[in-house]
Amino acid sequence: MTGTRNEAFAAWLRDHRMTVGELTSLVNSAIGDLTGRYGTVHDRHIFKLLSGEHRSPNGLLREALQRVTDRTAAELGFVLRGRTDSRLSPTPEDDPVYRRAFLAAATAAGASLTAPSAAQRRLGSADVDRMNAKLAAVVSMDNKYGGTEELQQHAAALARETVSLQNAHMASSRIRSELYGVAAAFTASAMWAAIDGRRLAQAEPYLNQAVTLAGLANNRHVLYRVWGHAGIMYRHLGRPADAVAAGEAARATPITRSDPLYASLALARLATFQADMGDDRSALRVIGMAQTSFDRADHTKHRPPWMDFFDQAELDSLATFAYLRLGRWERAERHAHRCLAGLRPDLERNRALTYANLALAQLGQGDIEPAVASAQTVPAKMAGHGRVHMLLNEFTSRLTAVAPRSSETTAWLEHRRAAA
Repeated sequence: MTGTRNEAFAAWLRDHRMTVGELTSLVNSAIGDLTGRYGTVHDRHIFKLLSGEHRSPNGLLREALQRVTDRTAAELGFVLRGRTDSRLSPTPEDDPVYRRAFLAAATAAGASLTAPSAAQRRLGSADVDRMNAKLAAVVSMDNKYGGTEELQQHAAALARETVSLQNAHMASSRIRSELYGVAAAFTASAMWAAIDGRRLAQAEPYLNQAVTLAGLANNRHVLYRVWGHAGIMYRHLGRPADAVAAGEAARATPITRSDPLYASLALARLATFQADMGDDRSALRVIGMAQTSFDRADHTKHRPPWMDFFDQAELDSLATFAYLRLGRWERAERHAHRCLAGLRPDLERNRALTYANLALAQLGQGDIEPAVASAQTVPAKMAGHGRVHMLLNEFTSRLTAVAPRSSETTAWLEHRRAAA
């Protein structure tokens, strides 16, 4: 079902230069302030409100949106449900502009967003929810911009803060376990930022820390995430056997047996590792299994924010990586186009990666002109990003080897110099 786009809501997002992912994190945090438990609103809910498919958010979501935006539901273009909405005046902490500025300042300083009280107290669910809200913000920034060094340092600082919080205060075993899980997730985010930015020497020490913290938390979700990141790290380190072992470890975690979406992501990543090993038969079989698991999954189920990125477009992106490694250029190109068609607009890093992969797939088929056009589509601000930069360097090497004197190669080299 489609509707008329909600231009008032879209204008607010545009005026505040806020992505859907960032708004979702703020809305869930506002729900936490209202109810005492971090919200479960998904990016898809916000996209449906933007598209006009949903015209009237429920009471709790409407209240949270009003707090975050400092606008009434009517001013945001929503249809009221039989009663007049009162205008809410948020405190500075509820103001999204204030939150964004505070996050930027804390990130730049390498500091945490909260300072634990000097007086000892008993930690509770509200403390867990606050740290989860910060985790959602970290994940949202990674989805949009990729693994910057600032984000890596910020996530690591938040992990240290979460552990320090427990050492300074009392907590039940349940709360302590949940906080260890959040600390492990922050460490995994720092690890991923380092991997994504190709700072691999900095990534490896986070692995032991994250595994230890996830073990203390007895958190199967975070352990699954850590092994998934470890596989990608080993792949970039040129250790394909270790990458396959880490991929198998992620696949073996109990969460993959209870939720097909986790199984799908683990299988898709494992296929890329097997392709690196030259195991064509296993890689092709596992790619098919990943799609089957994805089709079986309940995509409305609530999952941690760091799983929000995984949709059909991301599955197509991982398939593209695998087919490129196998030299199956036509299949790689087909999946790259499918990925671009379904990719959410806020995932700028993933879009840049996919265009770089598309260029490689087209070049593999000898289609030099469209390959260069695809490579030139990568925005200059993303061309220097760790993994994107690596792929574009690979494209440049292959292009100059295949067509060293072509006009397209000359144009590409000039483009690269201008963007440097």
